[in-house]
Amino acid sequence: MLLNEWAKIVWPSLQVTPKTLKNYQGAYRRNLDPCIGNLDINEISSSQTIEALNPLTPQSRYQALMVARVLFREAILHELIKESPAARIPAPFPTPKVLPFLTWETLREIDFGSQNRRIRFLALHGLRYGEAAALGDTDIRDGRVHVSRSVHGITKTPAGVRAVPLLSEFQPFPRYQNTIAKKLSPYGVTVHSLRKTYAYMLKSADVHVTTASKLMGHSNPLITMKIYTAVLDNEIEKSGAALTQYMAS
Repeated sequence: MLLNEWAKIVWPSLQVTPKTLKNYQGAYRRNLDPCIGNLDINEISSSQTIEALNPLTPQSRYQALMVARVLFREAILHELIKESPAARIPAPFPTPKVLPFLTWETLREIDFGSQNRRIRFLALHGLRYGEAAALGDTDIRDGRVHVSRSVHGITKTPAGVRAVPLLSEFQPFPRYQNTIAKKLSPYGVTVHSLRKTYAYMLKSADVHVTTASKLMGHSNPLITMKIYTAVLDNEIEKSGAALTQYMAS
């Protein structure tokens, strides 16, 4: 069976969100299909897979490798192959885009009009927009926001099912984020960057990165660590002052 044929069989069976599936299919179509898509799945070697990945940027290579691992993993489960040619290929360390964000101190001073409560709710709870749009009044209880689903169905990862401390008033969200995005656009930020505002608040409050990872619904604390290691200019100044005080003591 050709890898292309196998991919068409696998896509509908994957337990992922529609958005993730679309990303998988796009990465496969752009980066794997042209090189190994027309090869028999039993004959694809690690070297051929590496050749397909080598010309790619670190981010694209990472995405393509993850898709390859999924396809070959499923092939093993269905006893089509005995070993995955992608299993031992080291994953590159993707360089995340630097996402601009507003600190809470700045955000709370801006008047977003009718979207004030929604924007501040997102910033104070770190929810993905799909998670926020799926919330109902019954999900706000016992001083917590209980996240159990997305408007797409399941949460992005199993770690997305979580409860976070309730810090502001809840107002139901529309299914689509267009109106909120337009309110944020003049300030050079996106709806998703409000999650970074939340992460930065956790960091500033000295919340441990593993706890922050759970609150943000990250499946891997390393994802949270990338945000925690980002610094603003005032942090550099504070660090210099702190070191100067330490040396003088």
